[in-house]
Amino acid sequence: MQDSSWKFDIYTLLLWGALVAVGLLALYSTTHGPAAEYLSEGVRDNFRRQLIWIGASVVGIGITLLLPVRVLRYVAYPVYALTVVLLVLSLVIGVEVHGTRAWLALGPFRMQVSEFAKVGTVLAVAQLLSERHTRAEQDLRFALKAAALILVPAVLVVLQNDLGTALVFLGLVPIMLFWSGLSLSVILLMISPAIAGYLALVSLPVALAFAVVFTGALWMYSRQRSIAALAAAFTGGVTAVVSLMLSKVLQPYQVKRLLSFTNPGAEQFRQGVGFHLVQSKAALRSGGLWGTGFMQGPQTQGAYVPEQTTDFIFSVIAEEFGLVGSLLVLGLLAVLLLRLVKLGADVKHPFGSIVAAGAVGVYLIHIFINIGMVTGMLPVIGLPLPFLSYGGSAMLAHTALLAIVLNTHMRREDLSIYGY
Repeated sequence: MQDSSWKFDIYTLLLWGALVAVGLLALYSTTHGPAAEYLSEGVRDNFRRQLIWIGASVVGIGITLLLPVRVLRYVAYPVYALTVVLLVLSLVIGVEVHGTRAWLALGPFRMQVSEFAKVGTVLAVAQLLSERHTRAEQDLRFALKAAALILVPAVLVVLQNDLGTALVFLGLVPIMLFWSGLSLSVILLMISPAIAGYLALVSLPVALAFAVVFTGALWMYSRQRSIAALAAAFTGGVTAVVSLMLSKVLQPYQVKRLLSFTNPGAEQFRQGVGFHLVQSKAALRSGGLWGTGFMQGPQTQGAYVPEQTTDFIFSVIAEEFGLVGSLLVLGLLAVLLLRLVKLGADVKHPFGSIVAAGAVGVYLIHIFINIGMVTGMLPVIGLPLPFLSYGGSAMLAHTALLAIVLNTHMRREDLSIYGY
C-alpha cells in the first residue's frame, strides 16, 4: 500500500472552513444581536452549541481520514441497514419537533437520524453501482435496485412528516445513476417523477401534458416499450398521487404550505404559511447591493423572519451583507461542488467516484431547495443550507460525506478497478 498522505486535498477543507465561518457569523448575528431579545433561551444558545458540533465534526474528519478506504466499502451495506433501523425506531419512539418525528433522544442530545441516513444511502448505492461490470443490458436492473435502496429511507422519512429531507433522497436517484454511466434514457426515466410532481403542484393539466409528451418522446428515443411503459407509470402515477394527496389525504394546512410559494402574498397565505416567504423576500430587498451591516438588518434583527438560524439563515446573510455577500457565499458553495466533482473524476474506481457524486447531489439538492425557499421559488418545506444553517446532525452528516470523499481521493491508489 502506498503512502498517500501527500495527496490530501487541503483546498476542499479550506472551502469547508470558509462556509462554516460564514454560518457562524450569521448565527452569531441572529443570537447575539438585537434579535436575541425576541428569541427563546434555547435558540439564543444555538451559537455555542454549533461551535461544539463543529468541533465534533473536525474530530470526525480526522477519524474518517485515518480509515483504510476498503473499510468504507465493507461497511457500506451495514451502515445503510443500521440507519434504516434507526429511522424505524424514530417513528416508534422518536421525539417530535415541529410536527416531525425525526429525532432520537440520546440523553441531553437529539440525533436527527435522517441526516445520517443520507450518508448510509450514498455509501450503499455507490457500493451497489460499483459492482456493475457491464453496461446496457444491466442498466435498468441496477437502476431499479439503486432506486429501491434510496426509496426505502425516503418513504420512512415521509412517514416522519419530513417532505424536504425525503426530496433529498429522491433527488439522489438521477444524480448518482448519471455519474455511474447508465444510459440517458434510464436517467431521464428516473428524473421524470420529480418533474411531474412539481408540475402537479403548479398545474394539474400541465403535469398531465408533460406525462404524455415525455412518454412519447422517451419511446421514440429509446425504442423500448418497457422504458416507455415505465415512463407512463412514473409520470402519470406521480401526477395522480400528488392530485390525490392534495384533494383527499393532506390536511388543509399542509396543502396551503405546499402551495403558498405560488403566491405567498395572497390573503389565504400571507398571515399563515406564506408569512415566512413574505418576510424572507422583504429581508432580501432590504439588503440591497452591499447590505445593511453586521447585526443591522431590520427584518432579521426584528425577528420577523421565522427560523432564521436554520432554514432561513441565507436571509440573514442577504440582508446584512447584501447581494455582494450573497453571491460570495453562493460562489463558495459552487466552488466546493466543482471541487468535489473534480475529486470524484480523479478517482478511477467507481465506488469513490460515485460517492463523490452522491455527496455533490446531497449538497446540490439542499442548496437548490433552500435558496428556492428563501427566494419564494419553491414551497417552504424545511431544509437547511449545508455548513451554514444551525443543526448538529446536519453538520456532522454533511461533514462526514465531505471527509469520505477526501478519503477516497487521498487513497485513490489503494482502490483497484478489479477489486481487492
